[in-house]
Amino acid sequence: MPAAPTTHLLYLHGFRSSPQSTKARKVAAWMQAHHPEVTWWCPQLPHSPAAAMKLIEAGTAAWPTETMGVMGSSSGGFYATCIAERRGCRAVLLNPAVYPARDLAKYIGEQTSWHDAGERFFFEPRFIDELRALDTGTLAHPDRYFAVIAKGDEVLDWREMTGRYPGAHIKLLEGSDHALSEFDDDMDDALGFLGLA
Repeated sequence: MPAAPTTHLLYLHGFRSSPQSTKARKVAAWMQAHHPEVTWWCPQLPHSPAAAMKLIEAGTAAWPTETMGVMGSSSGGFYATCIAERRGCRAVLLNPAVYPARDLAKYIGEQTSWHDAGERFFFEPRFIDELRALDTGTLAHPDRYFAVIAKGDEVLDWREMTGRYPGAHIKLLEGSDHALSEFDDDMDDALGFLGLA
């Protein structure tokens, strides 16, 4: 029996990104046009992973697990995996970060925000430990996951991404890039997994 349609949808952006990302805005616009009844939340995540997870958990605490969904891009995909494992809800992952503690270690220091070069922040060494602490290990229910993974991702290795989600529903793109520039082609599949397309 297919899962009930999603009634609450959380979107989590990636590192240095924001709710103004192209994919976040496209999903927001699609949801407003086609499913205005669905509760939609795309928060600006704190730079601290621990603080980000605290914000996510507090903001979704009253959401019904059976009909909530989470969509996350890059490091947002890592957070989406964390919340999906904790809550047992469905998750859509867009080129998800698999080893963010390893990959983001080189970004310790001052950074600029992707959508506002004037906004600077300091990525602290303790954030790497916070990422390690959030690692969820083996997925309890891989069938609750749908991942869009691009072989052409210039930031993350598609082999690591697919290897992290054995048993999940995976749409593997032959080309594309980290930003999933052709996201319009994948959005129907992603939202369809959540019962929204």
